[in-house]
Amino acid sequence: MTQTQESPLSYEQARGELVEVVQRLEAGGSTLEESLALWERGEELARICREWLEGARARLDAVLGGADGEAEDAEDEDAAGASDDGAGPGEGDEEDTENV
Repeated sequence: MTQTQESPLSYEQARGELVEVVQRLEAGGSTLEESLALWERGEELARICREWLEGARARLDAVLGGADGEAEDAEDEDAAGASDDGAGPGEGDEEDTENV
């Protein structure tokens, strides 16, 4: 999400206002109507923050996706080069030397 999309608020602005809304609700002393309005505003601010975070996650996934793909290819190549007997390095060697 960018600032020109649905919300003119940045993530930091929305989060800051959300903190204030929560503090006001926790402090009490508001009428029922005021509390409902604060709750609704809090829900909207939480949605804005969630959209910013989802956008950031998508950008990170896009950037890291290429790097993860390269790392997975290297892991696949390493696994293909390993022996098929299931023994790790040095495992199973002792049995062979004892029988000599």
